[in-house]
Amino acid sequence: MFPLKDTQRSYSRPVVTIAIIAANILIFLFEASLGRYTLNNLIEYYGLVPDHFQVSRIFTSMFLHGGWMHVLGNMLFLWVFGNNIEDLLGHGKYLLFYLLCGIVAALGQVVADPHSMVPMVGASGAIAGVMGAYLIKFPRARIVTLVFVFVFITTMEIPAPVLLLYWFVIQLFSGIGSIASHVSAGGTAFFAHIGGFVAGIVLVKIMGTSDRYNRKRDRYWE
Repeated sequence: MFPLKDTQRSYSRPVVTIAIIAANILIFLFEASLGRYTLNNLIEYYGLVPDHFQVSRIFTSMFLHGGWMHVLGNMLFLWVFGNNIEDLLGHGKYLLFYLLCGIVAALGQVVADPHSMVPMVGASGAIAGVMGAYLIKFPRARIVTLVFVFVFITTMEIPAPVLLLYWFVIQLFSGIGSIASHVSAGGTAFFAHIGGFVAGIVLVKIMGTSDRYNRKRDRYWE
């Protein structure tokens, strides 16, 4: 299932979300221009390796991706869910929120698999935080989703809690399964997703709603 858009109204332009998406796409285009050897060195140097943990690599790893589907899928999820959370928090708090979710997500994976030598890259941990915040703040929203049913492709409006909790449960069971089997699931950082999602739920409650959002929402409903 791939989310395409949501039904939740936004009251401001998501400039930070657009900037994050642009930065990720531009950096990936740079990655794509490199030869395999140089690219591997880049990933090893700037990706987050739990067994050789470095704080600076938490941030650099959030803007690197392993392939076109990886970066495009992440940016699609960020676009669908990020604009409303940015609208809710305000631009500055949203950027801080996004980075904090990414930090917690990375630490979650490091704690779960501290001896891994595989470089961790991708924005999915931070984006999971955005999704967790969306679950709490917009439970009545519906997500227009691309659904594959056997050989057919269709779109459905799915309640946001159903889609987001379904996604979270998959991450949770996959993460538990990877620990139980002692096998890395194709390099997917499930505990980064879990940590980011939970962080988003907690942080959005702590940060609260911006006054500007409340004023715009109240004006719209007058």
